[in-house]
Order: sequence, then structure tokens, then C-alpha cells
Amino acid sequence: MATCRTRIESAFARSAVPIFRHRIKTLLVICAAPAATSTVANSAHALVPAAAGSPGAGPCATRPLTLSRLEPDPMHRPPPFPRSAGALLSLGAVLLASLLLLTAAPSGAAADDAKARAIMTQVNDRDDGDNQTSELRMVLIDSHNNRRERDIKTFRKDKGKDTYTIMFFESPADVKGTGFLTYDYAEAGKDDDQWLYLPALRKSKRIASTDKSGSFMGSDFNYSDMTKPDLEDYDFTLLKEEEVEGQQTWLIQAVPRSDAKKDEIGYEKSQVWVREDNYVVVRAQRWVYKSSRMKFMKVNKLERIDGVWVSTEFQMVTREGQATVHATVLQFNNVRFNQKLPESLFTVRQLEKGL
Repeated sequence: MATCRTRIESAFARSAVPIFRHRIKTLLVICAAPAATSTVANSAHALVPAAAGSPGAGPCATRPLTLSRLEPDPMHRPPPFPRSAGALLSLGAVLLASLLLLTAAPSGAAADDAKARAIMTQVNDRDDGDNQTSELRMVLIDSHNNRRERDIKTFRKDKGKDTYTIMFFESPADVKGTGFLTYDYAEAGKDDDQWLYLPALRKSKRIASTDKSGSFMGSDFNYSDMTKPDLEDYDFTLLKEEEVEGQQTWLIQAVPRSDAKKDEIGYEKSQVWVREDNYVVVRAQRWVYKSSRMKFMKVNKLERIDGVWVSTEFQMVTREGQATVHATVLQFNNVRFNQKLPESLFTVRQLEKGL
């Protein structure tokens, strides 16, 4: 351990880059700690704690939404290089490996982690209810804090292992009558089907796979965000376990296995925080493909409705460097399960007809 400390101190003296010096100082603190200490309680990804009285996964916002309230915590930024899990290494080897990450570029290769894949399988397979109806408010906030609100009625139905969802925009006037239909297929390798109906054109447009990286109705969500991912298209790595707003979570990195998939979904890679008690993703950060922008997702309100965990409010914030470019907040109300929903509701014909 003395040799480890000497090498780290030498690297600290040579480094002129502030962020590297800060991280090497962190490693020195770890070296000074008792040998049994193998984790850092407050990492560079420490998240903003929930407000007093907040339920489960975060506060229920009662003040007017503004960009300043939606910006990610300054410390909630991606590391410049991928982190090593180090679960099978000694403490000294972990420190030396971390030092190398600070001073050398990574190869970019991703390895699949069996435990991480099992966790993500549980995320995909968890009970999310059936025959659901809800009222959705979409709040769009630009860089000047100008707000636009859209009211939407949503319906979702399971058909075997597949999931059908249809959405009808009710206001404001410029989007009224717009509809969106999704067939989310469980079969691996089968492309999901999506259609968008625009009343001005009086016809439905099928969303091609090459268009799924595009913005959904001017929001910070891509069309690819509207369906569950096909796990066979990704390599997963369990980076670490950490506490988020009083709940233990797994931090998992997901990297698409091909450039074609990255181009299709619009993301280079993602990191997600999964609650260990219910397998709900409560945080995520995404690297936009071939861009300097990043997106940060955060669940603001998590409720248990009829025994089903439901994210009734969450946000996606797009940032470029330190600047927040745009934000979207989704608020679900009157969520109900086990409603009588005919299959005929989930058709292109009904999409064009409206409610």
C-alpha cells in the first residue's frame, strides 16, 4: 500500500489538469483509510437528496417548473473515462487501475456482465400493470424558461408478451387531434412498430427505424425512448452500488453492440440507476450519438398504484457542456389499471379516427 501511495503522490505532483488533481487527491484519501475501506460513500455522481417529506424516489414538485429547478446537480456529470468495477481486484490494484483511467485513454471495448444483464432483465420483466388508462401532461421548457404544455390521454394494453400503447393529444389547438400508436414487441430482434397521425396531413406516418433517434413531438425524449430496449442489442456492466435518495441502487452501464444500433436509437451509451427493492430505473444519463450533448433523466415522483410501481412524474434534461439546452417533464394523473380496453382501440384506423 505504501508503494501505491507513492505512485499516486507522484502522479498528483505531475498533473496540471485540475480535475485529474482532484481525483488523485481522492485516491490519496482512500489510501490513508483503513484497508477494509473499499468504496467511496460520496462519489462524483452524488445525486441531489430528496426534499423533506418526499416520497420514495423523489419529491413531488409543487412550485412552477423552471429550467433552474430541472438542471442536473453540478456533480452529476459523466466521468471523462469509463470506470472499472474492480470487484475482483485487491484494493491496491483498484487504486492503480483508477489512476490509469485518469492518465490514459480507454480502448472503448465493452464487456457483458452476467449480473448486470440479469438485473436489466428484471427491469424489463417487472410487473407494470395491464389495461391502463391515464392523463398525461407534457411540459416543454426551453433555455429561456419559456413553457409549453400539452395534454394527452394514454391507453396501454398487453397482448400476450407484447404491449400496445396509443396516445391522443387533446390540447393546445396546434397539436389537438395528433395521435401516436406503438406496438412494443417482446420477441428479440423484432423491430417495434410506431405510427404518428398528424391531422393537418390527414394520414398516419409509420416511424421508420432510421427515424427513431428523432425527437418525439418536440420533447427531449426520442421515439426510441417510448419502447423497452431489446436487451440482446446491448452489453451491460455493473459499475457499482450506491444510495440514491435513501434507496440502494445498482449503477449499470449499457453500450449498444453496433454502430448501427447507436445510430438507430440516438445514443452512444447510457448509465442507469436501478432501485434494488423494486427494479425501477430512477436515474439515467445518456451520451447522444455523434454529439457533445448529454441527456439526464430523473424520476421526481414514484407511486404504488394497485400494487404496481408507477413513475408518475419524471423529467429529461438535455445539456451541452454546462449549458441546459431544453427540458421535458412528464406528469401522469388518474392512472388506472384493469380497465376494459378493446383491441380495436389499438389500431391505425382508431388512431386516425381519434377518440
